[in-house]
Amino acid sequence: MTDSTAPLEGAPLIAPSSTEHPLYDDVVMACKSVYDPEIPVNIYDLGLIYTIDINEDNAVSIVMTLTAPGCPVAGEMPGWVADAVEPLPGVKQVDVEMTFEPQWGMDMMSDEARLELGFM
Repeated sequence: MTDSTAPLEGAPLIAPSSTEHPLYDDVVMACKSVYDPEIPVNIYDLGLIYTIDINEDNAVSIVMTLTAPGCPVAGEMPGWVADAVEPLPGVKQVDVEMTFEPQWGMDMMSDEARLELGFM
């Protein structure tokens, strides 16, 4: 018997984003306006936004994580992201899902974030 919740071997742990959608860049910029209060870098450059999926009806689904499961703002962060994205022209609705699979690691940060935090 196989575990039906386990990802298929070779399947990506992080689903691809809708990078070709016309709203994608605006959604990314909105995500970049949200900061973890303990780290002076936006959550997008920290690598906390795993997937931005935008369907043909302009409904946005975002899968994100936190630097640690015990993050003090864990309950608030998805709301901050939704509040940043929802007002964008053309966005129909926003759903933000929290995941800890895969676990966030410093290797997920952008070069800008690494530079800002002194890791480069």
